[in-house]
Amino acid sequence: MPRHYTMTIAGESVNSANSQEVINPATEEVIGTAALADHATLDRAVQAARGAFPGWAATSDAERRAACEKMAGIIEANLPELAELITRETGKAQAGMGAQFEIGGAIAWTQATAALQLDPVAIRQDESSDISMHYVPMGVCASITPWNWPLLIAIWHIIPAIRTGNTVVIKPSPNSPLNTLRLVELLNECLPPGVLNVVNGGNELGEAISAHKGIDKIVFTGSTRTGRAIMRCGADNLKRLTLELGGNDAGIVLPGTDIEQLVEPLFWGSFINSGQTCAALKRLYVHDGDYDRVCAALVDFAAEVPMGDGMDTQNLLGPLQNKAQFDIVKGLVDDAKQAGARILCGGEPMPGPGFFYPVTIIADAKDGMAVVEREQFGPVLPVIRYSDLDDAIAAANGLDYGLAASVWGLDSELIDRTIAGLEAGTVYVNKHAEIAPDTPFGGIKQSGIGVEFGLEGLKAYVHQKVVNRARA
Repeated sequence: MPRHYTMTIAGESVNSANSQEVINPATEEVIGTAALADHATLDRAVQAARGAFPGWAATSDAERRAACEKMAGIIEANLPELAELITRETGKAQAGMGAQFEIGGAIAWTQATAALQLDPVAIRQDESSDISMHYVPMGVCASITPWNWPLLIAIWHIIPAIRTGNTVVIKPSPNSPLNTLRLVELLNECLPPGVLNVVNGGNELGEAISAHKGIDKIVFTGSTRTGRAIMRCGADNLKRLTLELGGNDAGIVLPGTDIEQLVEPLFWGSFINSGQTCAALKRLYVHDGDYDRVCAALVDFAAEVPMGDGMDTQNLLGPLQNKAQFDIVKGLVDDAKQAGARILCGGEPMPGPGFFYPVTIIADAKDGMAVVEREQFGPVLPVIRYSDLDDAIAAANGLDYGLAASVWGLDSELIDRTIAGLEAGTVYVNKHAEIAPDTPFGGIKQSGIGVEFGLEGLKAYVHQKVVNRARA
């Protein structure tokens, strides 16, 4: 009998009359059910968070840090359960950069954020004034998370909010809600009631959160289209926003690059989590003189990477998380075939149950093809020829996205020239999709507003209060 997961509000388990089934994308079998919130349930969660806010905001920095450290310990103690739940819910592998990697990242981010500290800043002290700037919590923060890295991104949202004295209402994606419902249940073991609450539902609940006047800030990771809708809904009470949105990241392989020593980071920068990562490399520009060699190296490497049910630890890649995303990926590849591109490997769904689409390398892709213009969010990489580096840089910048980009090569002069020309929140050199809790990360253009991680990310959860004292 699949387990039923409830919401947590004010430290208590909250069920509802309505629930949803959650399936394993590798088997298409039901693995659990989850309670669904209505508007009254959301109001209850927001009221709980507002009621808990004054007390939590008044706690000392040391108390908040200790609470975050305890939360890291709780996640670590429950790693096997949470990792298995993530694999069964999202399909990602237990091995490699999969479910256990995700839980390890959640622990590391929680510990690193616990250690951050925002001290008052002295601005001016002279004979007439003593001016200082202080960081104070905003109030109730709402988190809306996606289905691709559900538990890790929940931690990215929850921990900095709590660390800075805010309270939280989080809504996971309805495609993968179980791990977040369980995570919040566990973390409430070390938090006062109402500091961390979770509600579950679909787009209608997300819209209600975005418009709710009891919420002071929203942090959202997901599509650009949804990010725009959140901005519109939150405008009435000028909600503070952190939006990490879509990315169609470009990589440029410089002329004459020895691809053999770079093919492994290039492959995993593109296909981590079967390509279902906002900051994964999704368009690769390769010089004419190196094109066939780079394509062949990627195909050879892909042939050695096993894909299948993530509970089998031999597998390193899993299925697409849901049928809708599977259909998008299949449609983009089919369109590329019709447009004259060559499929070097993959290109057809794998047989059997589950939403498995193999690693697919597309040669002779061109700017303007849907598979290049649209974010595939799957195990598909179009490889585009170029002859002039400036043209490649212009093509890489030619879309509305600007989350990350990368340059691959060993010529330091050409690397620096390419870095200077690329328009992205992060530019990688000989790597891609690497993020760290001490390094700010965010997009430009249509890829988002604000940054996460490090002290700059922590500042997104506080107001700046200037105290200007007259000296006697």
